[in-house]
Amino acid sequence: MLGPMPRLEARWSGAEADTSLVQPRSDLVLETEVAPGRFAQQEGPFSSYERTVQAGDAGEVVETTTYRLIIPWFGWVFALPTRRGLLRPPAHRPHGERQPWWAPPQRLDPRAAHVLGLLAAGQVIAGFCSTLFSQTVAFAADEFGASEGAQGVAGSIIRLGIVFSVVLLALTDRIGRRRILVGCAIAAPIGAAAGALAPSFAALTVIQTLARPLSLALALVITIVAAEEMPPGSRAYAVSLLGLAYALGAGTCVWVLPLADLGERGWRLVFAVGLVYLLVARSLVRGVPESRRYELPHAEHAPLPRRRFILLGASAFLYNILIAPTTFYENRYLKDVRGYSATLIAVYTLVTATPGAIGIVVGGRLADVRGRRLVGTIALLAVAVGNVIVFSATGSGLWLAKTITTILAAMAVPALGVYAAELFPTSRRGGANGGISALSIVGSIAGLLLAGALLDQGATYGTVMAILALGPLVYAALVVVAYPETARRSLDDINPEDRSVVKRS
Repeated sequence: MLGPMPRLEARWSGAEADTSLVQPRSDLVLETEVAPGRFAQQEGPFSSYERTVQAGDAGEVVETTTYRLIIPWFGWVFALPTRRGLLRPPAHRPHGERQPWWAPPQRLDPRAAHVLGLLAAGQVIAGFCSTLFSQTVAFAADEFGASEGAQGVAGSIIRLGIVFSVVLLALTDRIGRRRILVGCAIAAPIGAAAGALAPSFAALTVIQTLARPLSLALALVITIVAAEEMPPGSRAYAVSLLGLAYALGAGTCVWVLPLADLGERGWRLVFAVGLVYLLVARSLVRGVPESRRYELPHAEHAPLPRRRFILLGASAFLYNILIAPTTFYENRYLKDVRGYSATLIAVYTLVTATPGAIGIVVGGRLADVRGRRLVGTIALLAVAVGNVIVFSATGSGLWLAKTITTILAAMAVPALGVYAAELFPTSRRGGANGGISALSIVGSIAGLLLAGALLDQGATYGTVMAILALGPLVYAALVVVAYPETARRSLDDINPEDRSVVKRS
């Protein structure tokens, strides 16, 4: 049940008040005057909103604002900054598209704000389910007696399940985004929890080969819907919030990782936690609409832009050559080389990964305001160099290097993650994202097999990561010389196939 609406009352003296008080606001909310001194929302993130301005005692002006944020699940995150923004003195209020630093660069309407909150909740599911195996594989391997090479092979096999993700994403172009989104939101937690019942390492591998693609498809279709729902000047911002939500989901996996210390079979409890996310899935079933861009007229059989597909597919391959091994082997490295327990690994991960939120938020705003390419290039250089240092450093230097790398590398999430949803027409957006994701998995498999082989031959982790870092470095060069700038451009402007259909309609 919803509580009472927040009610803000501010009393401004004659010196503080100015004529802007009796003019419609145009910052976080775009107002329209419905009566003298009374304003309602024309555009903004509120389900209900009213502001009144009246003369008070002793020459004061009384401004009263009642409102309710429409953001589900994460409205509490924005409650305090929204309150402060609405209470800012008249002389300090931004106007036009000048939004507060924490708000989207381009104002959201109620539908966009509501959908973004639901999509973020869905990304929490995807983050937990996608991270589950890599976080627990070292502990499951101990129970089943699987070697590092066997773990690398299992990780590669599981990634081959991407074929199911490709099929699901292709279906989004035919039957719509919503059906696949809500279906995966339900199936992913169930599939993840099934791993708790695995009788062998081979069985666990099979279960996760079927279950993990559901979470990958969920994450990708959520990004597609966000791109199709958000205004042009806030797409990277939306992807940054979704990245934070994904990280929160991955973080909850880390939070419960100490359950693995309860015994040799304790890792199974971590898998069982996935069932909790069915509660989140229920809200998506009830609240997520079909994306507005998909519902608009669009080219039904638009050709696939091959150059763009090859460019993004090659980039995904190069990126994951390094990222997959660093993610997959990090816990094993900390456990075997640095002697960390499951609890210390959890503390290390939380301490060094949490600051990544800074990079995601800053990267999202800069990518929308300054452009994707500059931010993406800086992030990729940090990915390449930083991970080599992380797998070579010791003591406090390890923690510091990981933290700095996390912050800078996180800027790639919004700056580069939005391209796959932007560079393809509506009828090809899902299928293209599935294909790019498949190529990223090929890169992951190549990186995991190469890293596993080198480690089994006695190479150090630092040496292995230095070799694999060539992938992100080449990716950075591609961003500089070949990527288009898409900031603040509408999807129809980027993809004229859809624009021409709308004009004919």
